[in-house]
Amino acid sequence: MTTASVTDLYPTRGAAEVTVPRQDPVVWGSPDTPGPIPVADLQAYDRDGFLAIDQLITPDEVEVYGRELERLVTDPEIRADGRSIVEPKSKEIRSVFEVHRISEVFAGLVRDPRVVGRARQILGSDVYVHQSRINVKPGFGASGFYWHSDFETWHAEDGLPHMRTVSVSIALTENYDTNGGLMIMPGSHRTFLGCAGATPEDNYKKSLQMQDAGTPSDEALTALAGEHGIRLFTGSAGSATWFDCNCMHGSGDNITPFPRSNVFIVFNSVENTAVEPFAAPVRRPEFIGARDFTPVR
Repeated sequence: MTTASVTDLYPTRGAAEVTVPRQDPVVWGSPDTPGPIPVADLQAYDRDGFLAIDQLITPDEVEVYGRELERLVTDPEIRADGRSIVEPKSKEIRSVFEVHRISEVFAGLVRDPRVVGRARQILGSDVYVHQSRINVKPGFGASGFYWHSDFETWHAEDGLPHMRTVSVSIALTENYDTNGGLMIMPGSHRTFLGCAGATPEDNYKKSLQMQDAGTPSDEALTALAGEHGIRLFTGSAGSATWFDCNCMHGSGDNITPFPRSNVFIVFNSVENTAVEPFAAPVRRPEFIGARDFTPVR
């Protein structure tokens, strides 16, 4: 399907920054949609744009996934794979994409009812994996991710038409308030911020190391933070944060001795499959923005 046949509800990457009220639901499922999330928590997710869970996976499972992460980031073949992103300064692996295809261990996590069940409940349909990756923030200088809305990029560069996508970040190490944890502006998911400036070809090669195109202005971020505040997420290994695709979020550098690693899974509704990019000359590679819309089973 081309973008010409789909109305662009969220213009971005034009001559000027724009704000657009959200045109889509946050929770797409009905209150009686079966799933593991209590109604009160769904209401909080609808209001804030996120849901924090103290323990999604057990300590024994954390060990299993932690060993698999270590295996992947130390494998020379994985490092040489185009799906691995390295730190621009240290040249250490920062992220490995499409881990649900590279690793059967992480594929099993994607299919876990505690994980995919929550995604189906929020999005009100079957889901597929739009993106998966492991993120590694070793101590002493691992760089952060600047403020951004994932949907702005997924709409502009991957062609997702609607805000019917949810992410989960599952901690595989302790998330302190000092080691570069996730920050979200609560309620920011209700406003789409269309960024100024055209998308360069192959923008993903740069943006996965250091965001440039799709970056909000200081003025817009100041206004959003003034209205919504900023929440920093801490928690033990095995905790998880679910958050809406349009939440304004980011993370700081990790200059502590304490590493921070997580597995990150993006679920999209099978009723919101990608079309051609709305504001980019070409699609991003499929390991970043999936074109296989097979539901998770």
